[in-house]
Amino acid sequence: MDELVEFRTDDGTTVVVSAPRETAGSRPVSRGGSGPTQAARTFEASLDGARAAAESALRVFRDGTLRPDSVEIEFGVRLTAETGAVIVKGAAEGHLLVRLTWSPEHRPASTADTPGAVPEPTPAA
Repeated sequence: MDELVEFRTDDGTTVVVSAPRETAGSRPVSRGGSGPTQAARTFEASLDGARAAAESALRVFRDGTLRPDSVEIEFGVRLTAETGAVIVKGAAEGHLLVRLTWSPEHRPASTADTPGAVPEPTPAA
């Protein structure tokens, strides 16, 4: 059964999420009566690991030789009171969906625009 976990943002706003109950061996950080469990870290700090994972994955696909026009990465994140954000598997094992796209209209700049470049020959009519 899920429990309510209350996160504070860096600016003091409260964010309450429904999260799976912690497994045996872990304990809630703070429970002020019958209200939501208080998270150990701020909302932003809890998402730091997920953000770092997304940045790393984007870097892998953008910096390679493929040079896509667009990179989309999707993964599930579960928030818990003690751990913060945890990347979770979805319907597929180790849920991570990567979508790379290329647009035909995005071509390398013409050599005519590059100083010192030799222009491409024009076909004879």
